[in-house]
Amino acid sequence: MRRDHHAGLLPPMISVITITGFGDHLQPVWLITFTGMRSHSRMLFVRAYPRETQEMVFDAHTRAFAFFKGTCTRGIYDNMRTAVDAVFVGKDRQYNRRFLRMCGHYLVDPVACTPASGWEKGQVENQVGLVRERFFTPRLRVASYDELNAWLLDHCIAYAKAHKHPELPDCTIWQAFEAERPQLVAISGPFDGFHAIQASVSKTCLVRFDNNKYSVASRAVGRPVEIQAYAEHVVIRQDGALVGEHRRRFGRGETIYDPWHYVPVLARKPGALRNGAPFKDWLLPAGLERVRRKLKGSNDGDRQMVKVLSAVLSDGLVAVEAACAEALASGVHSADVILNILARQRDPGPPATILTPDALRLQHAPVADCARYDSLRRAS
Repeated sequence: MRRDHHAGLLPPMISVITITGFGDHLQPVWLITFTGMRSHSRMLFVRAYPRETQEMVFDAHTRAFAFFKGTCTRGIYDNMRTAVDAVFVGKDRQYNRRFLRMCGHYLVDPVACTPASGWEKGQVENQVGLVRERFFTPRLRVASYDELNAWLLDHCIAYAKAHKHPELPDCTIWQAFEAERPQLVAISGPFDGFHAIQASVSKTCLVRFDNNKYSVASRAVGRPVEIQAYAEHVVIRQDGALVGEHRRRFGRGETIYDPWHYVPVLARKPGALRNGAPFKDWLLPAGLERVRRKLKGSNDGDRQMVKVLSAVLSDGLVAVEAACAEALASGVHSADVILNILARQRDPGPPATILTPDALRLQHAPVADCARYDSLRRAS
């Protein structure tokens, strides 16, 4: 729906999306820039990512639409490989299946630019230059992408509130954006935007993804798993069941362990609790950590601690932590005592005594008289 916005009609709900890379070869930064829902409000949403991958594009859409509190009806895209599989004549494109699924979820009609025709999205090209000049000059120094993206969001809002709209001199960009929000398409929910690949599990309960290794539950060894890579975390499933979940790493050659994945293995090798790689610098809850320190002085301390940790898999961390606290309060720390406390918590208490109301009490209690059955036998 097109209009002259000075005429009081609805603005066109169009979003222009551009992926721009900059930085150096050691620390590349990819900016995914949404130039409004609108050629109307000119509101910016900018987010930085370490990769130009499809799951990053999905995450950017989810976060942008959550910030805008609605979606657009048409999106103008570069011919990025995360969205377009093949470029044909004119505007004809073969879009990626997952990308089309995301567009269908948000009810966005994707339109691709003609190659080497920057004027088709000139507004966003100007915005990208503005972002570079105002937000990244001089070069920022941040500790993480979380810190950088929080800074970018704050500055997008601050810029919109401080600058007049280029075509509506009586209001700021933020005021135009606030007036535009009610016209956006309502969001039914976030798109589950992940990139899935199949992987095998090594004998050490590890899967390899994106130059790093991630641990999975020991029961997953020997059968393939599906890795679902999101922008910030990795989910690993086997036959639909969750067998691992980690915060995603973007370095090279890292191994990311979840010690709980290896607890069943400790039953066969309790000594690994002291020296095994998954258990180095393992931060346990306060009660479990105190029991662990006290058991270190025992000859079978490792084996006892393994029994306590194994109980977490069946009873839950909260219950085991409470049992440890109760045992320590009584001045003991052995595994048998802790397991006994857990067993008592699992066993149901004695059944409640039900008192019979007076109105239901029998006025004449029945008499046990088997001789009455003799009369029945003689009658037959």
